[in-house]
Amino acid sequence: MAAFSKLAQSNVRVAASVAQQLNRLLQHPPTRRSLLLLVASALIVRSAVFRPFGHARSTRSKEKSPCVVRERECHGSDAQYFPVDSRARTKNGHLKPKSVTSTFLQQLRALLRIIIPSLFTKEALLLVTHSCFLVLRTVLSVAVARLDGKIVRDLVSANGHGFIRGLGLWFALAVPSVYTNAMIRHLQSKLALKFRTRMTEYIHDLYLSPHPDLRYYRVPLQGVDQYITADVEAWSESIAGIYGNLMKPSLDLLLFTSQLATELGFRGTVLLFVNYYITIKILRAVTPAFGQLAAVEARLEGEYRAGVNRVARESEEIAFYNGGAREREILTRVYLRLIRHINSIYKIRIAYEWTEDFVIKYLWSAAGYGLIAVPLLITRKHRGGGTRSEMDGVFADRTETYISNRRLLLSLADAGGRLMYAYKDLVEVAGLTGRLYTLLSTLHHLPKLPLALPGDGNTFELKNVDVCIPSAALPSSESCNGVNGDADQKGATATHGDSSTLVRALSIRLHRGMHLMITGSNGVGKTAVARVLAGLWAPHGPLASVTRPSAEIADDDGTQRPRPGVFVVPQRAYMVTGSLLEQVIYPQSLGMFYAEGGDPRALQEILEAAHLGYLVEREGGWGAVKEWRDVLSGGEKQRMSLARVFYHRPKFAILDECTSAVSSDVEGQMYEHAKSLGISLITISLRPSLAKYHTHLLTLMGGGTGNWTLTPIMSSSSPAGTAAVQSEEGVHSGDGPQGLERTLAEIRMLEEKLEEASKWERRLAELKTR
Repeated sequence: MAAFSKLAQSNVRVAASVAQQLNRLLQHPPTRRSLLLLVASALIVRSAVFRPFGHARSTRSKEKSPCVVRERECHGSDAQYFPVDSRARTKNGHLKPKSVTSTFLQQLRALLRIIIPSLFTKEALLLVTHSCFLVLRTVLSVAVARLDGKIVRDLVSANGHGFIRGLGLWFALAVPSVYTNAMIRHLQSKLALKFRTRMTEYIHDLYLSPHPDLRYYRVPLQGVDQYITADVEAWSESIAGIYGNLMKPSLDLLLFTSQLATELGFRGTVLLFVNYYITIKILRAVTPAFGQLAAVEARLEGEYRAGVNRVARESEEIAFYNGGAREREILTRVYLRLIRHINSIYKIRIAYEWTEDFVIKYLWSAAGYGLIAVPLLITRKHRGGGTRSEMDGVFADRTETYISNRRLLLSLADAGGRLMYAYKDLVEVAGLTGRLYTLLSTLHHLPKLPLALPGDGNTFELKNVDVCIPSAALPSSESCNGVNGDADQKGATATHGDSSTLVRALSIRLHRGMHLMITGSNGVGKTAVARVLAGLWAPHGPLASVTRPSAEIADDDGTQRPRPGVFVVPQRAYMVTGSLLEQVIYPQSLGMFYAEGGDPRALQEILEAAHLGYLVEREGGWGAVKEWRDVLSGGEKQRMSLARVFYHRPKFAILDECTSAVSSDVEGQMYEHAKSLGISLITISLRPSLAKYHTHLLTLMGGGTGNWTLTPIMSSSSPAGTAAVQSEEGVHSGDGPQGLERTLAEIRMLEEKLEEASKWERRLAELKTR
């Protein structure tokens, strides 16, 4: 018990001594300002980062449901801040990066406008708080250096009371120091996350823009996924880190230099700045182009990632061909190219880091000892004499000066080293900044697709349209003259500008109830015509014009649901990530579906019409979430695409060979069901059996001529009044009536050949059975 009582008394005395020293510190103006700054910063961070639970809950309750599509602001006016860089480009369309130049500063300023749009944002508040903690850490470093000198002075002079008092102050300063270091790391991580969120949302708004932009479809850059994912993440972390790595060492250099200047005198201060100058000259002379190296590394990483994604996406096709060895060879070649580049960076860094470590660690240490010796050997040279106590006091003062200056100088050397490292990081940031700027400037300056002319809302019409393959060049390159284009038209040749012309002077007019079948040999431009009809490609030609049907509100099934004017089903069936219900209603979201009063049970009839009524029970209900691209067969995926057509019930549906894996009888039933819903069909197919479901036949000749013929199909299933429409419209042909007769003769000849082929197949089967 006596031991415990003595221990308690000693703890009370130590606590009283610490409290007395804290009281003295608070009476000292510089220390009081530092502590007040710490308290204010802590309160700011608590209100900005660590919000009360009730406030967070109320905020979450106000957030919109993810099912509701939130409207994004239009960033079209920001194109002025992202002019197209006129520097040379690589073969993949990327800008050749440079290091820290005025161009980099302009590009960085444009990107900073995105992540910090104003001073009244969370990002700006976090940045100010982070700056306060950086300043506070520098102030605490100076205080720790002074306290370190006093502790050693009391130790040398055998002042036990002063030594214990110094240890108490040491632990008192440890609390704000540790808290400050932790908050600096935390705020830097928060800044990086906020910057990444801002930049990602901005790029998503631009990249996934609707018609007439469609930037995600027309962007000419390769490896866009690398830009949006890895590059944005690396740039955000680098920007958040480079701010602290530049500001903190700069503050340390200023404050530590001012503190040392009072101790070193004029000579020591001059030598200190000479040391700075020599260090900067040496390191700038040996610093490689880290920005360009980082940009090339990011591009090679993107190529390797794209190769891995390609194998995962096309795994079944590769397996059918047994192409694993070939794909391994391709991936290995791309990976080795990346590794060779990384190894070259490591080799370059060997010489740089050797020079950097020698200058920062040894040259600065040697210079530090020389600078410390200035006040001891020259400025405050002892002249002898005095009592022993006076001599001890002089030695203690010199020890205090040496320890304080040595700690300040070591901190100064560390600040200089971090500043040099920060310059290397800044050069790497320049490379990432150039890549992101290339992406944003390209997205901003992609020309808009021309808008369709206003019509009666129920007519699909093309007039004098040249169907050209768009140029794959960057936005600054010339392309084929369009409706709103500025390039020169080079006449009715097979090539316009940099784009090949597939179909020339195409003119068709379709009303509701008319059904068009587009046919022709492979490579003549059937899908290209569908792209022009859908608005993905711009129509070309001096007199070209396009009129598309408009959307309307349909209430045939009792629900007020928009009925699109055009709905396109591509050749490759696309399965979206989500539930079975989302596969049917795509591209509509679940939030919009339920907001319009949709009922999943009512969709069962749509699946029955698409011969997929068994899917709900087989897959576990409408809410089942699977990788539908792998779960569904080829035919099921194509029928699911047609189920989307039945759900949306557009005025016109463009079907691009979307039933190649469906049997003929099921195919015919789905076509009849689509026509019964009032959907006008525009079908691209080589199957003659589909002609009976259409009223017109558009045949593309190919062969580089760009000719075409449009003929009516006389069928008992043709709707009433079609003949009258045909007589008004006439026949649009590249060869006149002779072309129509030749086309009909070719159709009859193909039908005869198909009959002969079936006979030969039966004969071959008989021979095999013998």
